[in-house]
Amino acid sequence: MKTLGLIGGMSWESSAHYYRLINQGVRAARGPTASAKCLLWSFDFSEIEALQRAGDWDQLETLMIEAAQRLAGAGAEALMICTNTMHLMADAVEAAAGLPLLHIADPTGAAVRAAGFDRVALLGTAFTMEQDFYSGRLAARHGLSVLVPEADDRAIVHRIIYDELVAGVVREESRADYRGVIARLVDSGAQAVILGCTEIMLLVDQSDSAVPLFDTTALHAAAAVDLALS
Repeated sequence: MKTLGLIGGMSWESSAHYYRLINQGVRAARGPTASAKCLLWSFDFSEIEALQRAGDWDQLETLMIEAAQRLAGAGAEALMICTNTMHLMADAVEAAAGLPLLHIADPTGAAVRAAGFDRVALLGTAFTMEQDFYSGRLAARHGLSVLVPEADDRAIVHRIIYDELVAGVVREESRADYRGVIARLVDSGAQAVILGCTEIMLLVDQSDSAVPLFDTTALHAAAAVDLALS
């Protein structure tokens, strides 16, 4: 079994789900006493969030590279960034650490295509929805046409992530807001919706959408299990 290096804490709410899902997957494959070999570097997300808000992506890249190198030095054989947004610097992190990095968009894109869809909506932080590093990879590597919400809806999605979900707060009013955003994306032609922030699955599930939802947390964790056991 390969040792996985997890860069987490962004937020720890979703990192805890990663740890559970990966270990459940290994146990299902290897038997009731089996668990994953993994190392976790967990950031103080308040420091990361402040740098994101300030737009200091150079410093964020430095911190991510340092985390990856620590994990490599501790014996990790493959890396995961346990958040969508920070895949902005995935290529730099992979190169600096000298280890393969399992990019969260790849198992997601593969699952969407395997389900027969080619026009998908993307929900996530404003950084993920508005920059090209994520939707561009889905388009270039997986042939997907990616829709994002209109500006007002992007603001709603982003605010709920940072003000509520990263703090473990789940509100029915916010679930209703997300249902509205999803419905408007479906009206715009989305055949499916990618939950492109690892906390969104805390708030919504398939019952909240008329089209299939693709949970990046679960898909990334399942791919990590396959990688660890390959």
